[in-house]
Amino acid sequence: MTAAAHTKDTRDGLIAAFIAYLMWGVLPVYFKMVSDVAVFEVLVHRIVWAVPFGAVIIIWRRQWPEVRRALGNARVLGFLTLAAVLIAGNWFVYIWAVQNDQIFQASLGYYINPLLFTLAGVLLFGEKLRTFQTAAVFLAAAGVLVLTFSRGQIPVIALTLGTLFTIYGVIRKRIVVGGMPGLFVETLVLLPLSATYLIWIMSTGDSAFTLSNPSMVGMLLLAGPATVLPLLYFALAARRLSLSTLGFMQFIAPTLQFMVGLYYGEVLTTAHAVCFGLVWIAVGLFSWDAWRASRRDASFVGQIT
Repeated sequence: MTAAAHTKDTRDGLIAAFIAYLMWGVLPVYFKMVSDVAVFEVLVHRIVWAVPFGAVIIIWRRQWPEVRRALGNARVLGFLTLAAVLIAGNWFVYIWAVQNDQIFQASLGYYINPLLFTLAGVLLFGEKLRTFQTAAVFLAAAGVLVLTFSRGQIPVIALTLGTLFTIYGVIRKRIVVGGMPGLFVETLVLLPLSATYLIWIMSTGDSAFTLSNPSMVGMLLLAGPATVLPLLYFALAARRLSLSTLGFMQFIAPTLQFMVGLYYGEVLTTAHAVCFGLVWIAVGLFSWDAWRASRRDASFVGQIT
């Protein structure tokens, strides 16, 4: 690849990553717009409409062979089914948090998620923590403890979101399936029960998905692209950027979520300020250490080639 082509590839990757994290960052706005709809129904719409929209993306990217391989492999399909249950649980908690004015906690969950991934690497895969990684984990833990003891309650939403997504990530790490094909199979696995539930509540008149409210029908149909498009852009970015660059940029999403929480009037207490301050320092240390390690590894490779 020429220098010009490499520069263009990197630029395209940065744009794709920014779009993906921007979409994830402002996603609470969408869930606020459908807050009159029951949380479980919103979740069901997210699953149901992600399938046809995802199928269009799969066709466009010519990834049906990968989807067929996943569906035809009992081990892979089993892991993806478990992953589907976990991601559905993650989505449910996230939607509930946004609709119940807990966006700060939701953003905290995704701030600490990379640190939980690091801990999972240590506990499950025997990875070693570097000095600054250790400091980052302790600072984030201190932030969570400050919030816990000052408010007299554990930030359950943040810890649940972070833990569910970490376990989901560990499972996806064990199987070789691309981001889009994997998500498509996961939503496909969840489709029968979700579609059955949607048809049932529509037949009983308990659904918000009704022709008497066409604007809400349109909003709920958007749940499909709102779920699939960020992952598509992330997949495009992952092919063009280093993991350290992606790792640094992933903090765009929870930062935007935090700002959305401020916009909707969530109260930023002193405990919140201290907690997020410690987590932001942890994120800075974590990102800087990842960048430094990637530069060192690149330098070492250059010396031996």
